[in-house]
Amino acid sequence: MSNVILEIDNVQKSFGGLRALKDLNLQVEEGKVHAIIGPNGAGKSTMLNVCIGRLAPDSGVVTFNGENVLGKKPHEINQAGISRVFQTPEIFPDLSLLQNVMIPAFARREGSFKFNMFGNVCNEKEVLEEASHILHDIGLNEQEHDHAGSLSRGDKRRLELAMCLIQHPKLLLLDEPTAGMARHDTNRTIELLKKIKERGMTKVIIEHDMHVVFSVADHISVLAQGTIIASGTPDEIRGNLKVQEAYLGGAHL
Repeated sequence: MSNVILEIDNVQKSFGGLRALKDLNLQVEEGKVHAIIGPNGAGKSTMLNVCIGRLAPDSGVVTFNGENVLGKKPHEINQAGISRVFQTPEIFPDLSLLQNVMIPAFARREGSFKFNMFGNVCNEKEVLEEASHILHDIGLNEQEHDHAGSLSRGDKRRLELAMCLIQHPKLLLLDEPTAGMARHDTNRTIELLKKIKERGMTKVIIEHDMHVVFSVADHISVLAQGTIIASGTPDEIRGNLKVQEAYLGGAHL
């Protein structure tokens, strides 16, 4: 595979007697949307936590942009160009949407949240304008001065995505971006992901909703019991009998 931006090589991770990741190998091509699917407990979120430095693997290597990122702190990996949208939105509920989107821009610049963020926010017209523009792109501009805690679950997920986009990541990791959403919110998120795809940003998406996966993915890998059991285009995965058996008990995707 050419132009690989993320490579996971023989990664192992255990929690006591539970092997969450076993001989995990994965390559993500630059500029593509790479979906990871698999049953609950397959190790998907553990894999993402290893990639962003929240968990240290027992062995193996994770290479991003040609550099081994294992041992780096989460903020160092973020500064290198990896951002993640979590299953449970990690936002600042008492701050406005605009402030929520502006803060990560300064945090990435400084390397942490330990700085006078509000003093900087008041004087950074450029960041303010960009944050407002991003909120407009994702359809939240009319609420930009509302407290983030007042948003619906679907809008909180979109706000967190905006908080990632302002950091201009080279790789965006999305952990179940439509989990718990009503169908209309899911469809809005699909359209938003398509819009981001047009910008050429590399994305890894963990998702259970097959409608979402087949709507946005260029490549799909199937994780089961901590290891990749199949990888290919959406059409290849859709017709893979091994995947149907492991993921859906033999039912067609």
